[in-house]
Amino acid sequence: MMSGLINFQNETEVKEFLDNLGIEYSYQCRKEKDPEGCQRLADYLEGIKKNYEAAAEILKHNCEKNHHGESCYKLGTYYVTGKGGLQQNLKTAYECFVKSCEKGGKKSIDACHNAALLAHDGQVFDNKPNSVKARDYYTRSCNGNFVASCFNLSTLYIQGAPGVTKDMAQAMRYSLKACELGHIWACANTSRMYKLGEGVSKDDEKAELFKNRAKDLHREQNEFSQQLKFGQ
Repeated sequence: MMSGLINFQNETEVKEFLDNLGIEYSYQCRKEKDPEGCQRLADYLEGIKKNYEAAAEILKHNCEKNHHGESCYKLGTYYVTGKGGLQQNLKTAYECFVKSCEKGGKKSIDACHNAALLAHDGQVFDNKPNSVKARDYYTRSCNGNFVASCFNLSTLYIQGAPGVTKDMAQAMRYSLKACELGHIWACANTSRMYKLGEGVSKDDEKAELFKNRAKDLHREQNEFSQQLKFGQ
C-alpha cells in the first residue's frame, strides 16, 4: 500500500483509519478546544460510531459553550425528537435553532426555517402562534433561498395573522420567488394571483405561463418518482 492511501476493500485498514479519525477529532475538540473539531467529533460519533448519547454531549457543549452554529442546529434536531438520551423539548429546540439562525454559517438557513415553523405552530409559546417571529425567521430563511420558507411566507401574507397584515403584493413577491425555486403550489398561487389581479396587475398571459410551470414541475416530480421506483 502506498503511504497515505487507504485500501477501502481492507476492513482492517478501514477500521484503523476511522479509529484514527476519532482520535484526531477528539484531540481537536478536547485538547485544542477547536469548535470545528468538536463539530467533526459529533458528526463522527453520530455517523460512524452511532453513539448518539456521546454525540449529544459534544453538541450540547459546543453549542452552549462555544456558540457553534452548526452544533446548535444539530442539537435542536436532537431536542425535537428526544434523540441521544435528551428529553424531547420543543422550547429548547427552538432556542437552539434561534441561536444557530442568529449565528449564521452552515445550517443557519435551515435553523431559521425550523425556528419559524415552531413559532408559527405555537407549541413553544404555550400553543399561541407567534406570527411575527414566524414571519421574521421565514424571511431570513427565504433570503437564503430556502424554498419552503418562501412559500410559507407567501401564504402568511395571503391569509394575514395577528401582527402580520394581509399583503397580497408581498404574497406575490414571495410566491414568485418560491415558484422560481421550484415549488409547485407557489407556481399555482402565482398563476391565480395573476389571473385575479391580486397583489399584481391582472395578466392572463402570465397566469397561463405559471399554470404551465406548475404542470411542468408536477410532471418532472412524477417522472423523478418513477425513476426512483425503477432504481429500487
